[in-house]
Amino acid sequence: MRVLVIGTSGAGKTTLASDLAAVLGLNHTELDQLHWGPDWKPAPTEQFVRGAAQAAAGQRWVMDGNYSVVRDQLWPHATHVVWLNYGRWTVFSRVLWRTIRRAALGTHLFHGNRESWRSAFFSKDSILLWSWQTFAKNQRKYSDLRASGQFAQVQWLEFRTPQQTRQWLQSLRPGQDV
Repeated sequence: MRVLVIGTSGAGKTTLASDLAAVLGLNHTELDQLHWGPDWKPAPTEQFVRGAAQAAAGQRWVMDGNYSVVRDQLWPHATHVVWLNYGRWTVFSRVLWRTIRRAALGTHLFHGNRESWRSAFFSKDSILLWSWQTFAKNQRKYSDLRASGQFAQVQWLEFRTPQQTRQWLQSLRPGQDV
C-alpha cells in the first residue's frame, strides 16, 4: 500500500499521514522535510526529486505534500490518494492557528527551521498568504488530475470535512488496506 495525502497547505496532510502511518504500519515521508533545507532554503531540485524517488521505492509508505516537480516519481507508484478537500475557511483557520501555535512556542520543524511571527504575518512568503492564494488552484489541479484518468491505478478518497477524515481514520485497523 502506497498512499499520497494531498490538499492545500494547512489542511492537515502531515498530521493525517503521520496518524495513518502509525495505524497501518507504513513508512511516513513528509515531502516538506525533503524540500526545505536549513533557513527555509529549498533543496536543489535534483536532490529533492532523488529523495522523493527513493522514498517511493518501497512497498508500504505514506507521503504528504503538493509538489508537482515530484509527481512523476510518486504518483505512478501510489495505490491511493487521500485528498483533504476542505473548504477555504476550514483550511485557513487551521493554518492560522497552527502558525500562531508554532510561532508562540518556537516549534522546531526540521533542519532547524521554525515559523516566526515576522515570516507568518509580515512576509510575502507567509504560509498564510500561500495557503490562501493556492487554494482554488489546488482544487482545480486535483479535480483535473482525478478526472483525467492519468493515474488510473490510484484509488481516490476525497474528504470534504475534518469530521469525515477523522471518522475514516478511526475506522481503520492495523494492517488493513485503506
